Amino acid sequence: MKNINNSIPPDRSKVHTEQRNSSAMSLHNLSVDECVDVISSEDHQILIAIESAKPAIIAFIEEVEPRFAEGGRLIYVGAGTSGRLGVLDASEIPPTFQIPNNRIIGIIAGGDRSLRNSSEGLEDEPMGARVDLEKLMLTSLDTILGITAGGTTPYVLGSLQIAKDIHADVLTGLLCCSTSPQGTQADHLIYIPTGAEIITGSTRMKAGTATKLALNMISTTLMIRAGRVYQNLMVDLRVSNDKLRDRGARIIATLTELEREDCFDLLDKANGEVKAALVMHLNGLNYSDAVILLTQTNGNLDKALVS
Repeated sequence: MKNINNSIPPDRSKVHTEQRNSSAMSLHNLSVDECVDVISSEDHQILIAIESAKPAIIAFIEEVEPRFAEGGRLIYVGAGTSGRLGVLDASEIPPTFQIPNNRIIGIIAGGDRSLRNSSEGLEDEPMGARVDLEKLMLTSLDTILGITAGGTTPYVLGSLQIAKDIHADVLTGLLCCSTSPQGTQADHLIYIPTGAEIITGSTRMKAGTATKLALNMISTTLMIRAGRVYQNLMVDLRVSNDKLRDRGARIIATLTELEREDCFDLLDKANGEVKAALVMHLNGLNYSDAVILLTQTNGNLDKALVS
């Protein structure tokens, strides 16, 4: 028999994402175009909210960067939509920037099954992330970023304390879209004031979009600073399908002015590694020597090309 908790939960009426949006009081009577207009109008507020959070996002990245450069990990922890967004961002980084999938990690309440099937009850467990975090054997170089739209999710807030209990020097951050006195538990508080949702409490809307934007900024900036981008090109690309093979050849063509057919030939000689292909051509090296040089420069193409 299912165990039902009949206790009265905390009153969350003051949480910004739980409040009613005065611009959307008549949704049930709106036409299709009127619904789209309301959603679009509210979505315009997201970039304003992100702008106000930029100083906190920058401060967080600046403290994460040296830890990450020394081999530390960035670990997202969330429940529901917030957890899914963390897992999504973490899963997108390895194929884009060719880093091991254990450098940016997404933990969601309920595990992978919660990516498709909701497990809302698990977000009420403040110690719910302990097993997953203990398995990671946290060090002083690691960073935990808790993601909770309303700023009150016990699973997320508890994970920050668990991380500190495992290793006191772990860096912690909390990303939320509502002010919360509990947010001060984290070393860094990233507050994105998206305000009330058009459907009260539906944080898959503005809060979810703002969260994805913030995670994009954090992870992408870390990758850029780690030398995984040259100019604005995805040079750490490793070809694994026709689309990426085409993109890899076009990147090589852009930086070398080689003919398209020659770019594919060079790419093949570099075992499908765009960065190695570029070092081979521009530095006049064979594949093995290009790989050695890239290793010596920690994979930084800019440094490899001037070596």
